[in-house]
Amino acid sequence: MSYIKSRKHSPATLAVFATLAMPLALHAEVNTAAEPVAQQGDARIPEVTVSGRVANNEFQIPQRSASDKFTAPLLDTPKSVTVVPSEVIAQTGATSLADALRTVPGITMGAAEGGNPVGDNLFIRGYNAQTDTYIDGIRDSGSQSREVFAIEQIEVVKGPNSAYGGRSSAGGGVNIVSKTAKLDNFYNGSVGFGTDNYKRVTADINRTIGTDSAFRVAIMGHEADVAGRGPVGGDRWGIAPTIGFGLSGPTQVNLSYYHMESSELPDTGIPFNNPITSGANMSKNGDGAPISVPRDTFYGLTNRDFRDTETDIGTVDVKHDFGNGLTLRNVTRYGKTSQDYVWTQPDDSKGNVVLYGTVWRRANTRVTETETLANTTALSGEARTGMLKHNFSTGIEFSREQTDRSSYIFTPGTNNLLTKNTTCATSGAATGYNCAPLVGANPDDPWAYSRSVSPAQTSVRTNTRAVYAIDTIEFTPQWLLNVGVRWDDFTSTLNVPQYTLNNVTTAAQNAQVNSTFANYQAGVVYKPAANSSVYLSYGTSSTPPGNDGGDGLDALTTVIQNLKPQESKNFELGTKWEVLSRRLSLSAAIFKSEMDNARVTAPDGTTQNVGRKSVRGVEFGATGSITNAWQVFGGYTWLDGRIDDNGFVNTAATGAPAVWQASPYNGNVFPTTPKHSATLWTTYKVLPNLTVGGGLNSMSKVYANVNNNKWAPGYTRFDAMANYIVNGHVSLQLNVQNLSDKLYFDKVSSPHYAGVAAGRSASLTASFKY
Repeated sequence: MSYIKSRKHSPATLAVFATLAMPLALHAEVNTAAEPVAQQGDARIPEVTVSGRVANNEFQIPQRSASDKFTAPLLDTPKSVTVVPSEVIAQTGATSLADALRTVPGITMGAAEGGNPVGDNLFIRGYNAQTDTYIDGIRDSGSQSREVFAIEQIEVVKGPNSAYGGRSSAGGGVNIVSKTAKLDNFYNGSVGFGTDNYKRVTADINRTIGTDSAFRVAIMGHEADVAGRGPVGGDRWGIAPTIGFGLSGPTQVNLSYYHMESSELPDTGIPFNNPITSGANMSKNGDGAPISVPRDTFYGLTNRDFRDTETDIGTVDVKHDFGNGLTLRNVTRYGKTSQDYVWTQPDDSKGNVVLYGTVWRRANTRVTETETLANTTALSGEARTGMLKHNFSTGIEFSREQTDRSSYIFTPGTNNLLTKNTTCATSGAATGYNCAPLVGANPDDPWAYSRSVSPAQTSVRTNTRAVYAIDTIEFTPQWLLNVGVRWDDFTSTLNVPQYTLNNVTTAAQNAQVNSTFANYQAGVVYKPAANSSVYLSYGTSSTPPGNDGGDGLDALTTVIQNLKPQESKNFELGTKWEVLSRRLSLSAAIFKSEMDNARVTAPDGTTQNVGRKSVRGVEFGATGSITNAWQVFGGYTWLDGRIDDNGFVNTAATGAPAVWQASPYNGNVFPTTPKHSATLWTTYKVLPNLTVGGGLNSMSKVYANVNNNKWAPGYTRFDAMANYIVNGHVSLQLNVQNLSDKLYFDKVSSPHYAGVAAGRSASLTASFKY
């Protein structure tokens, strides 16, 4: 019923005490604001009384997830969930999903590589979560860089997510909540200008139709260069109309459409100073950090590189409230995402960087289109069985994804024309400008070759059927149990037809994975008071072969098609408190995630499910208002990610019989997993019409490979904001990003290069509300 297609203290010790002691430390405050403590035998929880009105400028802490799969308020959900509200997105000046997620600790951005596309490559708690992005609860397939103009809020769910979303990583997932039509009339908009050619216009218009329907449209146009990165930049535009019928009645119908296009010159990053551990060139051994060159060094070619994307998503959402505690909802969605690019990767793997002071301009290319059709039906509501109260959600899901992918080929080619290979002892015209100097690379080199789409075409079709049930069981007002189970039937088929290139014929290739898997979650919640919870939870996730649907690193091949899904489990102990008259939400958690059958090379040289990975960590969060004038949003995460068993490696000399020995990388740190990461965004109303704010984003050293010999240094970045209300309809906001103009690297997952973050930039935005 569905169809989809794609192209183009240790800190842990401190956390234990914090988690267990927080209820005692905060209990006095709760009781001062609450009803009299219940007498012995009284089953009631002391209720917090909130008096007075919340000021208009105060940030409202989120009460519930927008997903109907969350069957309890966030306070009583035994899981780490961070909600990034629209206020924080606007205040920080975020214009993309990647910008907005910078406010959430524990998330790192991965760099693109040959098999990993350009786009939102997320790592959550150290695990690759590239395919774990959802829009209104439905998986958003296809590589892309997502915008924020049509986003109401962003929900980051930490830990195994498969009981909610099916196939997924052990780290978690991101759910984007879209703007929808409301029974209200408003005209909102903004116009912004800034440094580095920044121009942005948005509009958000909602109009009622009669007494029970409404229409809303969000529009965006954006253009900007990347501060400090030479010619890198681009433009995009988008429109997202929605219309809702029966919005105040039992049956509601929402029709929505989303369209966005972008065109840009993609960034290239800086290659690593390649470490040499043996041989005649030991004297030139690098330290594994990104090489030291000016920030604006760009190794791409303006005559060759480009990235064009287009996204279309249409949704029909029908919901009926039976009036007896039951709600039935059906959502059908069609989406198509295309991405075409030629993008220069400054490849360090050929030895040129340390031997010759040059870099090979490796051309990574992709022509991809992904189509998706998904249908979900969910029944949710409340029920009682004897003395037990249930809040439940159960449903079925069907989806079909198809990704068609190819690449570009160039004539005469992208190798060094002198050597006919990737060795770059020199650079410049004689090499066809395919080799560039490390210092002084010219992006405007007159590179001129013909380009065509490769006859090698890859098609991957993925079908999923799933059924799930989630229930929050209330035994008493103090004790709750959250349980969930989901069963998935996952089939993915790879088809590469026979093709001929350069007079060489390559045989057709076919592979298929048929996998069924069940995932579970269970969490017990104890509520010391109505404004608090302490929980202990367990959850699992499954990552089958071909998890990426043909558009990422986890591709389906004949080598892995018969493997079982990688299975992960997570244990978490945490607490959540709503304090200061429930205007400030505080959370703390300790957790451990394990992947017991990771795919690695086995002792016989084959790929098997014999590897093991683990991550243990600590997490703190704060969201809301400390006073009527002072708001905070941020957190801290400590992660200890280890590759416990990385399988075996062949230690024999070239040409000799294989000798398989345990991987020397056992015990190494996860790539893309900082031990420490912290974020903070805070604002203060200094005058009735003036609010100032600032924030930081801090991250410790991150490795780019399992060898742990290529890495990016840690950093702390600062931002600032000032907002002035001119009148009831107009406000002005100044944002300065990367206030100290810090040179740092924000994308590290490729073993060849690190992505360079933008330098200091400023923008002034006028916002209008009527």
